[in-house]
Amino acid sequence: MKKYLTLFISIFIAFALQCTLFKFLSLGKVSPNLLLMLTSLSGFMGGKKEGMFTGFFAGLFTDILYGNGIIGFSMLLFTWIGYISGLFNRLYYPEDVKLPLILTIVSDILYGFLYYVFLFLLRSRLDLGFYFIHVILPEAVYTLIITIIIFKPILFLRDLIDDESPERKASDV
Repeated sequence: MKKYLTLFISIFIAFALQCTLFKFLSLGKVSPNLLLMLTSLSGFMGGKKEGMFTGFFAGLFTDILYGNGIIGFSMLLFTWIGYISGLFNRLYYPEDVKLPLILTIVSDILYGFLYYVFLFLLRSRLDLGFYFIHVILPEAVYTLIITIIIFKPILFLRDLIDDESPERKASDV
């Protein structure tokens, strides 16, 4: 329970930072997708259920703020990304930084591509090359840079929560 409460608070903090500070620090009208990063890392570190939980609420917050009149679309995409990231949980080693970074950038590119296909391409806006070069790729790179900076503090927070959890203490006995 403490883990999910901490995840929810982390989602809220990432949401607040994404909507305020990182909108101010945007580069070329592109800002990092902190909620997607958190979803991808949660799924990778915690498994499918944790990734889906994070994706559900991160997508819900995204839909509420940026929904474009469609509530549930980002929630569905984020939940899928959390689930897919959770499939890689067996490969999780805290010392390895490469796989979470690769998973985060692939998740961001996949999200941007699917977002384009379902919200722009179906409305006859056919300039995928422009959207990919000017929106998807810069956002993915910016998100990757922020992930590199934030990965160790997230790892520390997860270790702190896991060390205090009753399940962990019972298994240590």
